[in-house]
Amino acid sequence: MANKQWFWQPKHTGEAAISEENVPVHIAIIMDGNGRWAKKRALPRIAGHNEGMKTVRKITRSANRIGVKVLTLYAFSTENWKRPKLEVDFLMKLPEEFLSTFLPELIEENVRVEMIGDIEQLPAHTKKAVQNAIEKTAGNTGLVLNFALNYGSRSEIVHAVQSIMKDVEAGKLADQDVTDETISSYLMTGHLPEPDLLIRTSGEHRLSNFMLWQLAYTEFFFTDVLWPDFSEEHLFEAVKAFQKRSRRFGGLSQ
Repeated sequence: MANKQWFWQPKHTGEAAISEENVPVHIAIIMDGNGRWAKKRALPRIAGHNEGMKTVRKITRSANRIGVKVLTLYAFSTENWKRPKLEVDFLMKLPEEFLSTFLPELIEENVRVEMIGDIEQLPAHTKKAVQNAIEKTAGNTGLVLNFALNYGSRSEIVHAVQSIMKDVEAGKLADQDVTDETISSYLMTGHLPEPDLLIRTSGEHRLSNFMLWQLAYTEFFFTDVLWPDFSEEHLFEAVKAFQKRSRRFGGLSQ
């Protein structure tokens, strides 16, 4: 099935107000607030993560419907290993549960699953679930659902620089060939467009070691809404805010 475009009746009020002319090509989301959502309800933190997974499904569907081409979700950082073992173990089971139940719909909707991060450090069952989803959707040409899993931007940049140094030493690159574009191409996202819009939920205003290089000229949208409560209307609100901004990339507006 081809990636859906703008030719059907919008399902939500906010969706109808979005201009089809300037939809963000790439949206990145720092999904924050699962633990606080659970605490407010006197529930264990894992209940918040489980509810947050349902939000991922809703937002993926909505992003695909409005014509977003890449959706990158910060699912687990390299720093998250410091959390309690029970919580980490649960988080490592979520990709398996999510992808096993959602994969048929992703295939049906022409969504391609990708991942950035160190997959080798993931538990075998998590790694298997992610690799299976990547393989089963590899031929899809619609929305790229890109999970940042066991991901840290500083580590990504260090590895990119190390790879560039090796290629310079091997004569594959000359010193003068190392440009912004070169570094970008050596990152895990080298084949993807840089994010147009970053959304962070739960009221925090920091990047938390997420796509530090790629977000240089990205528009930011912060909301106090906790991730499990983040709805399609909240997504459309962020997109509408993006569409009202003037992106100058260091130059002057026309």
